[in-house]
Amino acid sequence: MEKLARYWKWIAALVVIAALFVASRVLPVADWLRGFSDWAGELGPLGIVLFIVVYALATVLFVPGWPLTVAAGFTFGLFIGTAAVSAGSVLGASAAFLIARFLAREQVESRTKKNEKFRAIDGAIGEQGWKLILLLRLSPIIPFNLSNYFYGVTAVPFWPYVFASWIGMLPGTVLYVYLGTVGKAGVDAAAGAGGRSPWEWVALGVGLAATVAVTIWVAKIARRALKRSETPTS
Repeated sequence: MEKLARYWKWIAALVVIAALFVASRVLPVADWLRGFSDWAGELGPLGIVLFIVVYALATVLFVPGWPLTVAAGFTFGLFIGTAAVSAGSVLGASAAFLIARFLAREQVESRTKKNEKFRAIDGAIGEQGWKLILLLRLSPIIPFNLSNYFYGVTAVPFWPYVFASWIGMLPGTVLYVYLGTVGKAGVDAAAGAGGRSPWEWVALGVGLAATVAVTIWVAKIARRALKRSETPTS
């Protein structure tokens, strides 16, 4: 009981996280997040900060990030949207990593040890460190939100993990934010506000196609590198 009382704050925090995770599964969280993004866009710099915080919390709580990522492009544009999503996803990934390493290590380890894929990746990370984290981010073998916790119980140090995650998540971030930017242009055109010329639409289309092509190309390179490192990909 004494030991339990000493850690009651951490226990309470984990209970709150679990409750919010359950809520994200039974409530229309994705719709609420998109609505929040629209609202945040009207607040200027404060809205960007709030967006980053909410994105980080969504990452920790296993809420799918793609609706917010697309909404960032819709609300903030390509460059600011990419920066906001990148900051939020890295903060969330870092928080989940630290939770797994210091607060919920036993629970995460008990789950991952039962999975052959996780055990194989864990061993490879022990040999290759952050380089393998980078490849896994570029060509994810395990879901993003789950992997953040999984990496927390591996041997990779915190700051190399943060750096590898940031670089590895950028191509996918740019792609989804770009989709939101193109979607915003389409909505504006349909509403008759700020219609674009045909050449502008061509430029948007070419840019989107190039972004998709680069993302796929980078993912293929990552997959080949993972195969060479003898990491299972299925």
